[in-house]
Amino acid sequence: MDRPGYPSARRLDLVEQLPAGHPTHAVADPYRWLEDAAAPEVESWSTAQDELCRGHLDGLPGRDGIRERLLTLLGSGSIGTPTLRRERRFFMRRGPEQEHAVLLVTEPDGTERVLLDPMQVDPSGTTTLDSWQPSKDGALLAYQLSEGGTEESVLRVIDVATGELVDGPIDRARYSPVAWLPGNEAYYYVRRVDPELLPEDERQYHRRVWLHRVGTDPAEDVEIFGAGREITNYYGVQVSMDGRWLVVSAAAGTAPRNDLWIADISTSAPEAPQLRVVQEGVDAQAWVQVGRDGRAYISTDRDAPRGRLCVADPEDLAYGSWRDLVPEDPEAVLDAHAVLDGPELGDRPVLLCSWTRHAVSEVTVHDLRTGERTGEMQLPGLGSVGGFSVRHEGGHEAWFGYTDHVTPHSIFHYDARTGEVSLSASPPGSVTVPEVSVQHVAYESKDGTTVRMFVIARTATPDRPRPCVLSGYGGFGIALTPGYSASYLQWVEAGGVYAVACLRGGSEEGEEWHRAGMLGAKQNVFDDFHGAAERLIADGWTTPQQLGISGGSNGGLLVGAALTQRPELFNAVVCSAPLLDMVRYEKFGLGATWNEEYGRADDPEELGWLLAYSPYHHVREGVDYPATLFTIFDGDTRVDTFHARKMAAALQHSTTGDRPILVRREKGVGHGARALSKSVELGVDTTAFLAHWTGLAL
Repeated sequence: MDRPGYPSARRLDLVEQLPAGHPTHAVADPYRWLEDAAAPEVESWSTAQDELCRGHLDGLPGRDGIRERLLTLLGSGSIGTPTLRRERRFFMRRGPEQEHAVLLVTEPDGTERVLLDPMQVDPSGTTTLDSWQPSKDGALLAYQLSEGGTEESVLRVIDVATGELVDGPIDRARYSPVAWLPGNEAYYYVRRVDPELLPEDERQYHRRVWLHRVGTDPAEDVEIFGAGREITNYYGVQVSMDGRWLVVSAAAGTAPRNDLWIADISTSAPEAPQLRVVQEGVDAQAWVQVGRDGRAYISTDRDAPRGRLCVADPEDLAYGSWRDLVPEDPEAVLDAHAVLDGPELGDRPVLLCSWTRHAVSEVTVHDLRTGERTGEMQLPGLGSVGGFSVRHEGGHEAWFGYTDHVTPHSIFHYDARTGEVSLSASPPGSVTVPEVSVQHVAYESKDGTTVRMFVIARTATPDRPRPCVLSGYGGFGIALTPGYSASYLQWVEAGGVYAVACLRGGSEEGEEWHRAGMLGAKQNVFDDFHGAAERLIADGWTTPQQLGISGGSNGGLLVGAALTQRPELFNAVVCSAPLLDMVRYEKFGLGATWNEEYGRADDPEELGWLLAYSPYHHVREGVDYPATLFTIFDGDTRVDTFHARKMAAALQHSTTGDRPILVRREKGVGHGARALSKSVELGVDTTAFLAHWTGLAL
């Protein structure tokens, strides 16, 4: 194959001495001009890249078959865990032919109604339902919509019985929790301050906690908390079901620590809660919830990196008063808990705890009063359990989601009276899943650390080297656990191997595992990933010529680092919505909220950490780089698309081979949720690309 004719991209002779004020590094940036997506020169370059990309992707074989099989494997649709308010149930569901999941409510008589359908709001499919929260009695529902993938949520409230809009719209409510007060007259929420009052580069920040009264002008909302604190803070807010206790948390961006306050709002006006410190200035995470029994339940990794559950008197939440109810496990990570203390259980209330052991879920049963373990829930397989849902007025039942590599997400029911686990709700469609084998493999990373990965294939052991895709994430304390994926299954069904590595930087082994892959230790993540690839090759699953890698967002950074550090190890790369210029990432999108994870470029030592692996700064001339497909989305307000543009230009200039470097640009979508048809078309392009460049016949 001939080398592609890449669009011309001028190279600047731009070298800066950084950080400003105390320079310690000379940093070249030849494609700085590609940062401005609106500039005519950049748009012209991007349009030429569009044509080059489509010319390659549209000519790849097997596209129609990929599309058909993806649609079939996605034909199960989806079902969400119910949220219960008195006798009403609220839940999400997507039928096989629906573009988006819709929000439904089941009434006490069993009648089911659609409350919100994004396609009715916007038939183009570019509007998404970002979050929703029913009031404590289920009479009202707060929900948030955003358009074009921007995630810039607008908050509204409807009457559940009539569907009538009773409040909103309230803008600037991105990532806002809603904490209803009893009586449905008011709620606490989080909103950014008026952007007109802020510098241009700070308008994504400056969140505050507000009290809003339903039906009033949001300009009249009372600011409760946040002024004078870190501008990148994210706030959580919660009101206990009895309406007495307000809990507020604050974290600087995505930092793995938070401050925490509590107020008894039965003794003060909701507009002026007397917040008391639970935790402040502590390098740990903690969350508190006051139960119906009057105890405060504190979930924390403080002095317990794998997590523990404590109890205390909500009137005295000083750290010394916390008492372990469920102590830290030496190997499993505590994920969630639920209290079952309905009258049907008498004097034997139950506590459920969800754990992950090396990324596989377990659920244990405990005596609520003492924390003593009394049993373990039998799950359908080796998979992942979602959060619990219970009746907040008390009960003996819990609902939870479950999925694994061959099981679409389904809802299960637990009855604490009998210990019985039963299927409560399945996705609405049917699908025949191919027979595959899933191996949970342990291997050694460069420094001797044991890392694990899931290997999905037709057989339990390799019969011959096959085209393989390796993916991972390795950041922000996010665990990669088993889950149903049409893309994985289609690849394996066609004769390939799919592997998912549980790298440091995630939470698969707790907070220490996370911190072993962040800031100055970020190289551990890449070494873990390289080790996974080497293990797949050594075991005979694949070869470098048949190995592709895929990752998005922080996972895009992962594969970007991999292709620059070990280009000989992979033949194809799909790099989606990536961070790649780690010197300037803080200046765009939500980048400044991630410097607790990666480091700050204005600090000499931390800039050194970033430059040690920043993919854009490690592209070298004279290297035959793997075939690389960047996928970017113009509505992305998290990770700016400039990263992929600059990296693509650098690779196109530098690579010596004929394997293509392509940029797939998509409009009307963003970093997160998208319509089904758009997901399928993205899957067609990425699968066809990986298949072609690893030799998988589709």
